[in-house]
Amino acid sequence: MSRVIVLDTGPLGLVTNPKLSSESAACAQWLQAHIAAGSRVIIPEIADYELRRELLRANKIKGIVRLDNLAKFLEYLPITTTTMRQAAKFWAQARQQGQPTAGDKTIDGDMILVAQAVTLAIPDLVIATTNVGHLAKFVAAELWQNIAPS
Repeated sequence: MSRVIVLDTGPLGLVTNPKLSSESAACAQWLQAHIAAGSRVIIPEIADYELRRELLRANKIKGIVRLDNLAKFLEYLPITTTTMRQAAKFWAQARQQGQPTAGDKTIDGDMILVAQAVTLAIPDLVIATTNVGHLAKFVAAELWQNIAPS
């Protein structure tokens, strides 16, 4: 079975950014290497939402087009009722442990992302991110640069 990589908003934004910085170019090459190696790469709906809302706010049409095109090419993971119920459990658990991942009045996209990954129930799964902190408490998460193609 191939490795499964779930993209967080940071790497998703890098690979769809039409302004090619050295970091976005490196992230695009990283993604291409994983696809060539046979990794299963997934865009979770919550990451699409977090990136898309900012692109829409800033009227960045080219970024939206690139995001839409990438979503046609990679696997897209919709949010389900099971995901949202699991996210609520993670949200409560983090607060019970005194380690909230966002403010009490926020929807907490990180917990939805974690729940999307966990509900897949895949052993060799990792979230590729630019911020490991909150995610790694619940699921395997690594900086995207540290996830080598296998």
